[in-house]
Amino acid sequence: MAELVADIRSLVLRGELVPNQRLIEHDLAEQFGVSRAAVREALGRLEAEGLVERVHNRGARVRAIPFEEAVEIAEVRRALEGLCAGKAAELVSEEEIEELRAIGQGMLDAVAGADVAGYSALNRDLHRRIHEISRQRTARSIIDRMRGQSVRHQYRLAMKPGRPTVSVGEHLAIVDAICRRDPGAAERAMRAHLDSVIAAMHEVDEAAREGALETAAR
Repeated sequence: MAELVADIRSLVLRGELVPNQRLIEHDLAEQFGVSRAAVREALGRLEAEGLVERVHNRGARVRAIPFEEAVEIAEVRRALEGLCAGKAAELVSEEEIEELRAIGQGMLDAVAGADVAGYSALNRDLHRRIHEISRQRTARSIIDRMRGQSVRHQYRLAMKPGRPTVSVGEHLAIVDAICRRDPGAAERAMRAHLDSVIAAMHEVDEAAREGALETAAR
C-alpha cells in the first residue's frame, strides 16, 4: 500500500496529475496493476495528506491549493528546510560535499544554457540531497507532502522570467555554507532563499491577477 501511495503521489509531484483532475479508480487500478479497493485506500491516505479531495457524487480529484495556503506552506518549509540545511552542514561528508558542488555547477550551467527544465530538476535534486544528508527523516517527510500540495504554484514560479538567474545564487550560497560546515550560515542561507521564493510567489500571483483583469476588461 505504501508503494501505491508513493506512486500516485509521484504523479502529482511530476505534474502528470494536475489540480482538479479527476482520479478514476478503474484507470489507476489498471495502470498500477492493483485492485480498485487498493486504489480507494491509497486515495484516502492522500486525502489525509491534502493532495486529494473527494467531491460528493463525483469521486476523487487532485486538490487545487489556493494561493494563500501555498504561501503558508512555503513559510513552514522555510523553518523545516532551514533546520535541514543546518543539520546537513554538521553531518556532510567529503563525498557529499563534492556531490553538492557538482549539482551547484550543473545549476549554473543550466542557467547559462537557458535550460529551465534542467534547472528545475537540479533544484529538486539539491533540496532532496540536503534533506537526505541532514538525516532529518520527519522533516523530510513533512516537506515532501507539502511540496506535493503546492506543485502548481512551484511550476508557475519556475516559469517566471529571470527566476533561475536569481535563485541560482541563493542555492550556491546554501551549498557553500554546507560545504564549509557552517550550520548557522547554512540555515540563514536556506531561510533567505525561501523568503525570496515567497516574495516571487506574490509577484507571480499579482501578475496573474492583473492579467485576468485585463482579459476581463477587453
